[in-house]
Amino acid sequence: MRNPLNFPSWLKPEIIPGLPFRWYGLMYIVAFAIAFFLYRRQVRERNFPMNDDQLSSLFGWGILCLLLGARLVAAIVYETSDIYARQPWLVFWPFRNGRFTGFQGMSYHGGVIGGILSILIYSRIKRWDYREIGDMYAASIPLGFTFGRLGNFINGELFGRITASPLGMIFPDGGISPGAKDWQLIRDGAASMGLVDASYTGVLNLPRHPSQLYEAFFEGVILWAIIWFFRNRKPFKGFLVSLYLMGYGFFRFFIEYFREPDAELGYRISFVSHNLPQALSHPLLSFSTGQIFCIGMILLGLLWLFIASRLPNREPVRVYPGVNTPGVNALAVDPERQKEKGAARNSRRKLRKALKR
Repeated sequence: MRNPLNFPSWLKPEIIPGLPFRWYGLMYIVAFAIAFFLYRRQVRERNFPMNDDQLSSLFGWGILCLLLGARLVAAIVYETSDIYARQPWLVFWPFRNGRFTGFQGMSYHGGVIGGILSILIYSRIKRWDYREIGDMYAASIPLGFTFGRLGNFINGELFGRITASPLGMIFPDGGISPGAKDWQLIRDGAASMGLVDASYTGVLNLPRHPSQLYEAFFEGVILWAIIWFFRNRKPFKGFLVSLYLMGYGFFRFFIEYFREPDAELGYRISFVSHNLPQALSHPLLSFSTGQIFCIGMILLGLLWLFIASRLPNREPVRVYPGVNTPGVNALAVDPERQKEKGAARNSRRKLRKALKR
């Protein structure tokens, strides 16, 4: 058997050992910064009527809603114990047993829900077109998401299933002890793949798919490149939001086949009966929690594609006229609003002329 790749020994979750500053948290900051600068670039290249203060406020509320949604869904859906039902304040309490642990457990799909709500609410308050705001978000977020998955990789978490592929990597926390459930089935399966000897009796620390890197590449880099290409070619307002929802759902759904489901949750829906260990096999007709959410994202994307293509004033504005003036909102330069204002001005001129006569 070939020598598998080993997880880099020099990568540690803490930036400085002994201090509560982790690479995962830094990756979130990098992700938000990249999304912010990509959004600002779109605002400037399109001459969108939003100044830097408004953009900072939009992102501030967006990040807050994203984190709230991500944390709440993680606590409700992915936590199998009743700890949060008994002590609900722990959902947003970053300490455990007197130690700072940060917010352990964030749901991407919960973050999407929180982000969508922030767009709808903030656009309503500022009287911006939520379709335009959402499209610019869709073209900004995926590249930043890449760094969130790199944070998972540095933590050595959310790794994939056991594999004999040349891409397989041995993770520090991927070991399965002899007393664990399905240990023998996994040993026998690994032996058939040529990963261990059939008589092996020790801890099974076998090569895993580095699914965090798969997600970083496809759900991050590739998805961002596709949406960025269409940002100035979209056929109608809201198109990029649909592209984002369907694209992410599509990529994540298939990558989940390489990723080991959460041990406590397993497969939420299974159309075939089997006793295969989750670490070793993911049957085609068995679906994890993440895959179910992804199906929902794809269906939501298709529904929004249908709705957005039929809404009034759906034609995209490539470059807005005028100058980015502080305090000006997007409705002020909407083509339909411009026509209405022009007609009102003409009516006033005619009225003034009539009065002078």
